[in-house]
Amino acid sequence: MKVWPGLGIVLIQCFLCFAHWFIFHTWMSFWPLEPAGAHALAAALMVLSISFVAAALLGYRSSTLLVEIFYRIAAVWLGFLNFFFWAACLCWLVALVGSVTTGGLHGDARRVVAGILYGAAILTSLYGLANARRIRERRLMVQLEKLPATWRGRTALLISDIHLGHVNGAGFARRVAELAQHLNPDIVFIAGDLFDGSKADPDRLAGPLFTLAPPLGIYFCGGNHEDFGDADAYSAALSRGGMHVLQNRRVDVDGLRVIGVNYADTTYPMRLRSFLDGLHLDSGQASILLNHVPNRLPLVEHAGVSLQLSGHTHGGQMFPFTWITRRAFGKYTYGLQRFGKLQVLTSSGVGTWGPPMRVGTAPEVVLITFA
Repeated sequence: MKVWPGLGIVLIQCFLCFAHWFIFHTWMSFWPLEPAGAHALAAALMVLSISFVAAALLGYRSSTLLVEIFYRIAAVWLGFLNFFFWAACLCWLVALVGSVTTGGLHGDARRVVAGILYGAAILTSLYGLANARRIRERRLMVQLEKLPATWRGRTALLISDIHLGHVNGAGFARRVAELAQHLNPDIVFIAGDLFDGSKADPDRLAGPLFTLAPPLGIYFCGGNHEDFGDADAYSAALSRGGMHVLQNRRVDVDGLRVIGVNYADTTYPMRLRSFLDGLHLDSGQASILLNHVPNRLPLVEHAGVSLQLSGHTHGGQMFPFTWITRRAFGKYTYGLQRFGKLQVLTSSGVGTWGPPMRVGTAPEVVLITFA
C-alpha cells in the first residue's frame, strides 16, 4: 500500500468538503457579502476543498516543480483551514451564549465576533508557520545501567521526523546538518520518517546529511512514511551516504548494543517479540532500540532493552491533534519516561507532515549525554 486506502481518501475528502462549507456558511451568516463576493468566495473554497487530497495523490507519483509548488500551497492552506474551522465553531458558540445572556447577536456585533475569531485564526496560522521553522536544541542526561565505562560522558544526537519531500527539501536537510555539526555529537540516531514518502530523489534530499561524520557513525530505522514511498530506495540511498540502516538488525558500537526495528514489523507484535527475544539482551550489556513509534513497550521491556528512542508523534503538531495524540500515547507522547526498567525517549521531531505548522509544540533535535 503506497498511499491511503481508497475508503480513507473518500472519508477525508468528504470531511474537507464539509469543513469548507461550514466555514463559508458561518462567514456568510456573521458577515454577509454581496452576491459577487459570495460567489467568488464559494468558488475559491470549492477549489481549495479538493487541493490537499489532489496534491497528496500527485505528490506520491510525481516530483516536478509544479507538483511541489501545488503541494506546498495545499499543505499551507490545510493548516489555515484547521484554525478557520475552529474559529467558525467558536462563532456559533459565542452566538449561542449571546442568545442566552443578551437575547442574541445582531448586525455589527456578529461582524465583530467573526472578524476577531477569523483574524485570530490567521494570526495563529502565521505563528504556526514561523514556529515550525525554528528548530530547538534540547539537551538532557540519560543514565543507563550497565553502560560501558567508555560511553560515560559521550553524546548522542536524536533526530526524528525530518519528513524530507515536497515541503522540507535539501535546504531543510542542510539546516539540520549544520545544527548537528554545531552540536558535534559522538553518534547520531535517526528514529524514522527521514523521508515524507512522496516521490523524490532521496540522494539529493538527504545529501546534506551525508556530510556528517560523527566518530561512532549514524544509525537509522525506518518509519511509517518510508513505507508510504519506496522504502528500499530510501535505505539504499542512506547506505550509499554512509549511514547504518538498521532494519531488524543489531550492531555493537564500542560495547553498546544498538538495535533498529522496521516500522512495518512493529505492527505485528508476535513478529516483533520473536525478533527482540532472539537477541538475548539480558546478558548484562546496555542496549538502545530505535523504534519509530513509542509503542509495544511491554515487549521491548521484556526483551531487556535499556533505552528506546522514538519519534512519530510530533507532540501532536497542533491543536486539536495535540489532544488526540496525548489520548493515543499518554505520557509517552513526548519526553523521557519510564516503563518499568525501560526508559523511553520520544522526540517531537524536526519537520512536519501535512500543514507545515506547529502550535503548542516545537521542532527539535535532542542531544543526549550518557552517564
